[in-house]
Amino acid sequence: MTRNNKLLGAGIVGTIIAALCCFTPLLVILFGVVGLLALVDYLDYVLLPALVFFIGLTIYAVWRRQTTDNC
Repeated sequence: MTRNNKLLGAGIVGTIIAALCCFTPLLVILFGVVGLLALVDYLDYVLLPALVFFIGLTIYAVWRRQTTDNC
């Protein structure tokens, strides 16, 4: 597997996981079961930047893949 494919895979997987945690109450339920419900207030400070980072990583990997294919 080339480096471009690894970047693309990491970007896609990270985006899916961050999106699931942002847009569904997945972490809220998990934190409630584990007993860490007090940390739910801080999830937006971590999940939204993570989502933006992984979307950016995916875009960078696709751009890099296209530029190396053209060369």
